[in-house]
Amino acid sequence: MHPGYGFLSENPALPDALAAAGVTFIGPPAAAIKGMGDKLEAKRLALQVGVNTIPGHGEALVDEEDAVAAARTLGYPVMLKAAAGGGGKGMRVAHDDGDLRAGFRFAVTEAKSSFADDRVFIEKLVERPRHIEVQVLADHHGSVLHLGERECTIQRRHQKVIEESPAPGLDDVTRAAMAEQAVALATCR
Repeated sequence: MHPGYGFLSENPALPDALAAAGVTFIGPPAAAIKGMGDKLEAKRLALQVGVNTIPGHGEALVDEEDAVAAARTLGYPVMLKAAAGGGGKGMRVAHDDGDLRAGFRFAVTEAKSSFADDRVFIEKLVERPRHIEVQVLADHHGSVLHLGERECTIQRRHQKVIEESPAPGLDDVTRAAMAEQAVALATCR
């Protein structure tokens, strides 16, 4: 079974349940789904294998004061994000302490109601970002390869509208580095 996309494909219980039923799962192992589903754990794994990440505070924020201290260290503007998030839920941009305090309360509330997990963290805001994904394929023997990248920047309400492959405007050096880092991340345990 291939999980497709959406919340079932991001459920770490799925591969184990299929294995128990004798069904071959075509997708990542439960540990990988769990690790990549938690943005803080995913960042830790990425840093561990030398994958570039957005500068940020590497732990869940305790309260508004912790958020303000982290933001002042990083420098404004910053982005609050839900650790278990996706689809833009639990995300808030802050340009100053006031924005951050209001955004923190909202992000925590939305994270808890959307993901049953109220942890939020903070990163430097990347203004005018590009959303580029690298598809990887792995087997049970440890072989991992990339299938190229796709540009997913055109979105509406944090949902992809257009995906274009190969990503336009990427130079060959950047394209190769992204592919190499995606493979490195897919092979970490």
